[in-house]
Amino acid sequence: MAANEQLAMLIQPDRVHRSVYADPAIFELEMERIFGRAWLVLGHESQVPKAGDYFTTRMGREPVIVVRKDDGEIGVLVNRCAHRGAMVSAEGRGNTERFVCPYHGWSYDRSGELKAVPFASGYPAAKLQELKLKAVPRVEVYRGFLFASLAESGPDLLEFLGPARSSFDDLVDRAPGGELEVAGGVFKHTYNGNWKLMLENHLDGAHPAWVHASSVAVARGAPEPGKAGNEHYSDIAVRQMRQNGAPDAVWESTGIWATARGHGYMGDYHSDDRLVVGLGNPVFDDYRRRLIEEVGEKEADRALRVTLWNTVVYPNCSFMSQFRQLRIIHPLAVDRSVVYTYSLRMKKAPAQMFRDTVAFANVVNGTGSWVLTDDLEVYERLQRGLSSAAVDWVYIGRGQGRDVEDDGVRRGATGTSEVFIRAQMAAWLNYMTQQ
Repeated sequence: MAANEQLAMLIQPDRVHRSVYADPAIFELEMERIFGRAWLVLGHESQVPKAGDYFTTRMGREPVIVVRKDDGEIGVLVNRCAHRGAMVSAEGRGNTERFVCPYHGWSYDRSGELKAVPFASGYPAAKLQELKLKAVPRVEVYRGFLFASLAESGPDLLEFLGPARSSFDDLVDRAPGGELEVAGGVFKHTYNGNWKLMLENHLDGAHPAWVHASSVAVARGAPEPGKAGNEHYSDIAVRQMRQNGAPDAVWESTGIWATARGHGYMGDYHSDDRLVVGLGNPVFDDYRRRLIEEVGEKEADRALRVTLWNTVVYPNCSFMSQFRQLRIIHPLAVDRSVVYTYSLRMKKAPAQMFRDTVAFANVVNGTGSWVLTDDLEVYERLQRGLSSAAVDWVYIGRGQGRDVEDDGVRRGATGTSEVFIRAQMAAWLNYMTQQ
């Protein structure tokens, strides 16, 4: 096991040692010290609306079940039978009264208590009373989003989120009545690369014009998007690709912020009327009217003026407020990751708004999209390059020395600053070396 002093040598102010991305031993330590300690985003409470509703997911190495218990609370259970260790629930979702192990039929209730054991006479009764599905010790909900931590103690959720709470507030405040739900299924994709590569990429304003150059070129030659009230399903794709090819000055003027715990967000660039139905569109006007009915005109306009774009909640989540996209990354190995992407529907908004959400998901997060396929190619090229021992260091110094403190967070002097990677690496080191 690497000593803390050795780990500290891997992170420098403007560079990171390649082993942080490529060493299997470091990956195993990350599963223990980061994914075994941090608050992780698991999903949204709308995925388990009724008693007995559940879905399976992962917390680092641990397969878990998220379930709505009989008392209405949400619990998270380790998906491992107390008998021989089989997963008691196949991957998926549903509603159940009992979780029954497929190996020997041990049965557990929605709280994980052992309720039935075939051939029970063969076991000491006192021992059976001790056995249950292990419960994840800390589970919390913030604005409808589910968080859990495998650590018995540590910072509470609000302390962990810090200024990043504002991004969740932005996402929920945009929904009339604050009512959001996961809808439309889930995109799942894997890539042959380290989990950190995705989180770094999602706040990187310097890459779109290069990584997505071919789709930018196609979009520039495409027919103009329809005018207000006469949009086409493909218009979001055209607008998004053209924005990816924006001049350098636009990306430099984007806001980019990072927190001490590795969270980060970008804004001041995309706006509703650039990419989706916006002001002057009858659908947007109907949506705004419904929002005003719920919170009043002043609060509605305040919420709609917020222009946060991507938000990263370190170490496992990225989401987009304006398009209601939630992306959760699950590390599988040092060079293998799987990503789940969910779309969120505003329950009281016009149906067209969710149609735009789905259209955007297909453009950006779908496995056949114009955007994701480019990014995955780069992730895998990065991993292959970082596996080479010819060069030890990765340079993350863009904008270093010019970051500024901004209301409790650190802001890059320009929108293409790598301040967010430096913050993620500082958080990484803190997790990896804390006692």
